[in-house]
Amino acid sequence: MLTIETSYEEKINLKEGILYPFECHIQKGLGKGILANAHYHYYIELLYCISGKAQVFISGKSYDFYVGDMVLINSREVHSVYKTSEDEVEYIVVKFDPNVLYSTSITVFETKYVFPFTLNKSTHQKVFTNNEIKDTYIPGLLHGIFIEYNNKNYGFELAIRNNIGGVFLLILRNWYDKGLDLNINTNIKENTLKKLQGIFDYVDKNYMSDISAESVASNCNMSYSYFSRFFKASVGKAFSQYLNYVRITEAEKLLLCTNLNITEIGMEIGYTSSSYFIQQFKHYKNISPKQFKIKFNLYDN
Repeated sequence: MLTIETSYEEKINLKEGILYPFECHIQKGLGKGILANAHYHYYIELLYCISGKAQVFISGKSYDFYVGDMVLINSREVHSVYKTSEDEVEYIVVKFDPNVLYSTSITVFETKYVFPFTLNKSTHQKVFTNNEIKDTYIPGLLHGIFIEYNNKNYGFELAIRNNIGGVFLLILRNWYDKGLDLNINTNIKENTLKKLQGIFDYVDKNYMSDISAESVASNCNMSYSYFSRFFKASVGKAFSQYLNYVRITEAEKLLLCTNLNITEIGMEIGYTSSSYFIQQFKHYKNISPKQFKIKFNLYDN
């Protein structure tokens, strides 16, 4: 039986005294067991399987990971990797600051494309199978990132940034061709994005407290009525729905990565009533917190 360890926030290490906005290495493992403990980070992460097979867990969901597959992990998503066979597994790991996807200055037209990858609530495709990407530039771009990062020839930073941009352009076009809703509003204005980011940041820091639409509106120097209309028009849901969604997403992490009981988790994420927490969890996940913990906290080899 494998138990997921308590998650932690992973920091990008200094390389020769320099903090690069990206990191790349090959992860190897032999025999069954944990390849990467449950963790999260602000960086976006790509995994590309070179040999063997494994299981990747992202926000409580399990994904098979085979040769030629690529896994996309959004910013701040809890994830871990397990090896389920005795054979050796080997995969490329690419981690990078979301700002790498921007040019020298963040603009509105770039932000609308980067947004889907910076919100860990996104439910877009996580695994791109070998059949989907083998005839694209993606495998070559990922191998190129690894080579550039390790050789560090003149201009390697630009090469890596260009390769990462190429990978994500292909991902976005793949989704667009499939007709997926990327929550990209082509008419969104820069001022709107700034307001939304301020709201998102405030909620991320205070969701565990007794906050409401009224308190957030006041913090953002908006009237309650204007804030409510603005948020619903921009995000497509009422603020109370969004707040509950954020709290339930955080509850998933605590259920997955801690030994707190249901009541303690409810209080930790801002609910004063455990029954209301259970009700909201069922509403968003179609499963009770207890059932979720049983389902995802233990795995058979």
